[in-house]
Amino acid sequence: MFKESKAFSSFAVKDIAKAKNFYQNVLGLAAKENAMGILELEISGSSNLIIYPKPDHQPAVFTVLNFPVSNIEKAVDDLIEKGITFEQYDQEHLKTDKKGISRSEQGPYIAWFKDPDGNILSILEDSTV
Repeated sequence: MFKESKAFSSFAVKDIAKAKNFYQNVLGLAAKENAMGILELEISGSSNLIIYPKPDHQPAVFTVLNFPVSNIEKAVDDLIEKGITFEQYDQEHLKTDKKGISRSEQGPYIAWFKDPDGNILSILEDSTV
């Protein structure tokens, strides 16, 4: 039944205006607010992502959105220049370097950061991008 469905993802924020500014001006995504006050992000090669207002929003403790990039070093440096702070992890199964990049041999290089409402986002290196 859903095999051919053009599914899309969504998550909440407290402040749509702040989210629009972040996703549009910091991350460089096309973002538009629709008549219902919902933010739509245009994601290349995929369905639009929906961000909706929720005054009592509590951010998830997991990654809600991943961005594949061809060069994680450059992407991290570019985002740091824009004021992004990357998460630091020092756990047995997850360690990041000074920049916030996890360089595990079991998976792609990946770095996590948060949007203004605390939602966890990531960039991950993908040579096919």
